[in-house]
Amino acid sequence: MKPRVAFYSHDAQGLGHMRRNLALAGRVVQDGRRSALLITGAREAGALPMPDGVECLTLPALRKTVDGDYGSRSLDLSLASLLRLRAETVCSVLEVFEPDVFVVDKHPLGFGGELEAAVSLLRARGGTRLVLGLREVLDEPEVVREEWRDADTEAAIATFYDQVWVYGDRTVYDPVAEYGLSPAVASKIRYTGYLAPDLPDGNGDARDPLRELDLPDGRMALCAVGGGQDGAALAEAFVHAPVPDDMVAVAIAGPFMPGKTRKRLHAAAVDRGGLRVLDFVRQPQQLLACADRVVAMGGYNTVCELLSADRPGLIVPRERPRREQLLRAQRLEQLGVLDVLRAGDVSPAAIGDWLAADRRERVRASDVIDLDGLRRVPELLVEAVASPRIQEVRSRVA
Repeated sequence: MKPRVAFYSHDAQGLGHMRRNLALAGRVVQDGRRSALLITGAREAGALPMPDGVECLTLPALRKTVDGDYGSRSLDLSLASLLRLRAETVCSVLEVFEPDVFVVDKHPLGFGGELEAAVSLLRARGGTRLVLGLREVLDEPEVVREEWRDADTEAAIATFYDQVWVYGDRTVYDPVAEYGLSPAVASKIRYTGYLAPDLPDGNGDARDPLRELDLPDGRMALCAVGGGQDGAALAEAFVHAPVPDDMVAVAIAGPFMPGKTRKRLHAAAVDRGGLRVLDFVRQPQQLLACADRVVAMGGYNTVCELLSADRPGLIVPRERPRREQLLRAQRLEQLGVLDVLRAGDVSPAAIGDWLAADRRERVRASDVIDLDGLRRVPELLVEAVASPRIQEVRSRVA
């Protein structure tokens, strides 16, 4: 039988966690030698193309407020009941699927501890290697240290996980140093490099899938706000920004954009012939590859795609409830690979000034940053499968 890999993401807000795991799963099954199961909390995953060899299981969804509180998105259940339902579902699925490798996004015991029973089962059974996947930036160091201490996160990693994959370049941001990780956890870390996808060059065939969108002719300024749940201010500023005469403006609202904001964006497009507002795009990478300027929020996946496309980018990072996007954007700005506009400074005039500025002098991201994460993951997967189990390592130390 083909080796099996399972991926988990809790997905309380947006599509970022799930999209990252989908990119990983696609690369893992690319050679046809493996199959992969995505376990996700975003039902919108069903609207995205799945590679051959990848299946998706959607859990009852969580929602996250702007203040960082959580609850059930649709079901009339308390948070505790929802987590119990999700936990029992995941445990049952993994018991039958029996993955050779289980890759868990961000939370070693899952959101609210919903994976504790599942990872305990897999560890007790043996045969499954457990990998924790982390973005290179989680939040301000003092916040992460306090949260990890309160949740006893390092103990969970030491107990259950064979490896920790950090999806970044330690020369940009090194979580071992920033978060003061213990030697026991640091020894499990493998830096993948940024998970930058291979994008078309923006010419010829790359534009063919966009013809059905009926976009105006001209150079393109693209605005991407991820899922759109908290991108209203940026999207509205963009659609009212002055745009150079030879440039058209395209904004992607995202599936979570509030309905009232979406209506205002479409109303603005009615009044401007050179503006298009798209509610949802299955493969936004195609648009990104064809854009001449990109204005975007600072989500991990969007930044990786922007760096891969080598397009001039203006990042407007989210700053609450976490400052992860801001920290990443500022480090990349220091390297000269993109520009940053703070959320409090967003206005149509500020965006228009950036779109009109001459951007000929730029640093190519691939010259200063490791963008080969997706190419490296299959090698790390082989290494994880071949590694001795945690119990075996402990017995040797003893």
